[in-house]
Amino acid sequence: MIDAVQKGFFNLLSKSALLKRLASRYGMASPASFARRFIAGETVAEAIDVARTLQSKGFDLTLDHLGESVRTHQEADAASREYVHLIDVLMASGIERNISLKLTQLGAGVDRATCIDNLRRILEVAERHEFFVRIDMESSAYTDLTLDIFETLWARGHRNLGVVIQAALKRSEADVNRVIALGGRIRLVKGAYKEPPDIAYARKADVDDAFVRLMQRLLDSGEYPAIATHDPRMIDATLAHAEAQGLPPSRYEFQMLYGVRRDLQRALTADGYRVRVYVPFGREWFPYFMRRLGERPANVAFVIRAMLRDRGGV
Repeated sequence: MIDAVQKGFFNLLSKSALLKRLASRYGMASPASFARRFIAGETVAEAIDVARTLQSKGFDLTLDHLGESVRTHQEADAASREYVHLIDVLMASGIERNISLKLTQLGAGVDRATCIDNLRRILEVAERHEFFVRIDMESSAYTDLTLDIFETLWARGHRNLGVVIQAALKRSEADVNRVIALGGRIRLVKGAYKEPPDIAYARKADVDDAFVRLMQRLLDSGEYPAIATHDPRMIDATLAHAEAQGLPPSRYEFQMLYGVRRDLQRALTADGYRVRVYVPFGREWFPYFMRRLGERPANVAFVIRAMLRDRGGV
């Protein structure tokens, strides 16, 4: 229950316009600013520099140009054009061709048709250049729409497309089976959003149990699943199940967030497992940043220490 309260508190803070203005002023002001632990930068150039460093250390990558909950057709159109531009820039940079995006950034909150048109535009460019595109899962208010749009684009022949499923939602077993039946690729996460107890598990132990069940289902029957966790117990459970099933590391990958549990990222890579680092960047970084704080108390402690150092207090 503490985890649920903590998530709810930080999700509430993420909507504060005052905190967003203060964070925008100080959070990315210098290379040592506190938000840069979790955000690769505000520009594409900064993100590419971070990505090159990670790639040189043996990590796989996915880049996410942060932004969500746009309110107009014009904003959604602009976001889709930014992603098309991102693909062009990444092509020129030579780094890995893998991106993640949110459907509310492309107009899911405006109307379904707008979102589909914008995602289709991105996918058509991505396919020409052999990019893989992952649709991030947002709050439960968008779960049905996200899966509907994923299936719609899949039915139109777009196979360079994957989706995210959140173990915390009680519906997710059916959703995993739905995507497996299509042959789509799933990134499994625990879930960072505060959700009502009638549709989501409130206890961490229940979320963990659901995560393990879904992970096992994906390793047994999924198409190259991505197991996205920083929890050593979930990682150990994944490795144990893969070994029991005789699955080589090439059949799945781990995914972790930029700046979170870098020790685990290095250890898994050193042991020969594939680790993909989720590299977020952009000026609209504050909501993402607050969700990261809500997931782990250690993240909060890190930021407090960094802020005190900035003020000369440590």
